[in-house]
Amino acid sequence: MTTKEKLLALFEEHKGIYFSGEELADKLALSRTAVWKGVNALRSEGYVIDAVPNRGYCLSEDTDILSAQGIQKYLNEACSSIQLNVLPEVTSTNSWLREKANGGAREGCTVISGRQTAGRGRLGRSFYSPENTGIYMSILLRPEGITPDRAVKITTMAAAAACEAVREVSGRPAGIKWVNDIFIDGKKVCGILTEASLGMENNSLEYAVLGIGINAYAPQGGFPDEISRIAGSVFTERQKDGKNALAAAFLNHFMNYYISKDHSVYVNKYRDMSLAIGKEINVISPEGQKKARALDVDDECRLVVEYADGQKDCLSSGEISIRLI
Repeated sequence: MTTKEKLLALFEEHKGIYFSGEELADKLALSRTAVWKGVNALRSEGYVIDAVPNRGYCLSEDTDILSAQGIQKYLNEACSSIQLNVLPEVTSTNSWLREKANGGAREGCTVISGRQTAGRGRLGRSFYSPENTGIYMSILLRPEGITPDRAVKITTMAAAAACEAVREVSGRPAGIKWVNDIFIDGKKVCGILTEASLGMENNSLEYAVLGIGINAYAPQGGFPDEISRIAGSVFTERQKDGKNALAAAFLNHFMNYYISKDHSVYVNKYRDMSLAIGKEINVISPEGQKKARALDVDDECRLVVEYADGQKDCLSSGEISIRLI
């Protein structure tokens, strides 16, 4: 670790606590000059580090900047395989990680960024990813013996984990709009995009890149006009360490589901958090829209619907529209 990384790890573990320059130098086996330079480097990145004579340095408890050190302190044992890469900006976290995956990166390699310049959503759409307001994350997965049609479970697993994380950290009533969007009070706060690479010999999954974008805060001046009607944020005001806590909560819930052999746990959670069950919906397909009623989510996380003519269907992919408020 660099001097800056060592200092940040210690400060994140002890937010609000003062350390003298001498204490920091002794704890981290650094010189006083190196400590001073490291503190200034962190300040240049936006960290609020107070310096008080006879007390030393202290990382403000109000700090809310994404960092590997800030996330790591919240992770549980299920995340032992996670290798965090936190970057200030990328074109797309999924694109960045696919390049690493093709180069042989291990399962658990994870990239998190505070901004995407070319964020991607489902069906070729762009994903609005402004600076310092969101969490944009991709995780590399290499599940064994999974066929492409089973890969949808990764997406629904992530939706359940994201919804739980949002509820846990914000205390707000988040729900899942099938298949994989998280909504609060009728506004979308999170989207998920899973991309897969297939093995040519056996048509099984070589790897999957799970991408998730969470609007932690509304951007200054509000969301762009084209998405202002639908886009929302997890938090209504700035939080102490909100983004690190939210990113870690998602990783904890997702990895608990991913390594569990009892997938019924996340399926039941997904079903309980569904915003569609019991509602009148429009099923959207290339042929157009068709009115239906959502009856249930089955054990494969398919949406069970009944059309006006009484015909039932189990939807494994696609989109629906639904009146949420």
